[in-house]
Amino acid sequence: MTQPYPPLALAATLLLAVILTACAPMPPVSEVEAAGQEPHEVPFRRGGYPTLAPLLRQVTPAVVNVAVETTLSEQDHPFLSDPNFRRFLETLDIPFPESVEGGRQQSVGSGLIVDAAHGYVLTNAHVIKNASRITVTLKDRRSFSARLLGTDPGADIAVLVLTPVPSGLSALQFGDSDRLEVGDFVLAIGNPFGLDYSLTTGVISALDRTIQGEQGQSIQHLIQTDAAINPGNSGGPLLDSAGRLIGVNTAIFSPSGAFAGIGFAVPVDTVNRVVPELIAHGHFQRPTLGIKADDAISDRVLGQLGLSGVLVLQVEPGSAAERAGLRGTKAERGGGLALGDIILAVNDEAVDSLTVLIDLLERHKVGDQVILTLDRAGETHKVAVLLQGRKAQ
Repeated sequence: MTQPYPPLALAATLLLAVILTACAPMPPVSEVEAAGQEPHEVPFRRGGYPTLAPLLRQVTPAVVNVAVETTLSEQDHPFLSDPNFRRFLETLDIPFPESVEGGRQQSVGSGLIVDAAHGYVLTNAHVIKNASRITVTLKDRRSFSARLLGTDPGADIAVLVLTPVPSGLSALQFGDSDRLEVGDFVLAIGNPFGLDYSLTTGVISALDRTIQGEQGQSIQHLIQTDAAINPGNSGGPLLDSAGRLIGVNTAIFSPSGAFAGIGFAVPVDTVNRVVPELIAHGHFQRPTLGIKADDAISDRVLGQLGLSGVLVLQVEPGSAAERAGLRGTKAERGGGLALGDIILAVNDEAVDSLTVLIDLLERHKVGDQVILTLDRAGETHKVAVLLQGRKAQ
């Protein structure tokens, strides 16, 4: 019979095995490739130790510094935007100053080259908001004037074009944000606090987040990461471990304004949908039905009926919804309501809120046909609608 190990001897044996495993040399990248694995699944190595330096050298030529100059009016002065100070002026019967050209404000953000041949640069809409002058500086320190081609505040995306188009540009390779999973390794590159080409690393903390933008609009489907994102990182790339673009860094959540482990990036699939429209038309037209609805009213009314969906309150004249025959809610004599159509699904995907309805519509393009499932006076109907465009606000 085999004599069992005493507990102390067993522990010593396991500890030795762990130490030997940790000290064993890591196989070089070439061996990983020979084994048929993807090279990007294992970090680059130098002298036997992991390093991201080769990857960084590969991608940073496509990352740029975006310097923005804004002309301020006198009314942009912080005192004049303070309601208490304005009331003080009113009390003393002191007139407000006329809006005249004042000083100039400079700010710095990040960006990335998406089309080397045409000199197209992608950044955040909030980075270049109200810009009177935009200058883009490349990795090799060359600086060029940039002109705004288009902006979509709804996705916080803007496209610039360098003038003239420089030679020797390098663009990032695009990844696929639909394939991302929580826990995936990510890299953020940008110019936090003006410290250009800073690299931070982390993981995807969550997917499909929604935050409120600077103009009060909802920015949806964001990637949440713990890779450090600070002021100046906005507009810079969020990359996967192969150096492919998976998002554009846009915002942080922080009570203090400094990074607190929660950052957000616009996914590259949104970029793929919005950027061509910005280049071609200067704005992104979101597909819509042309109806008015309200979640609070829908929840209150439909809850009493045991239904879940979006109640059509009004059909806009000349809209896609009117052409398809959708019906809005109307007041009846005597104070009652004749309920309009209730949208239950889009292309057989259930709708339980206005947010879900908008999301399902925005998977399509203007001019696409969708099939709505409606509840109309207790009967189910299927209606085809050709989506119309709505310019982002």
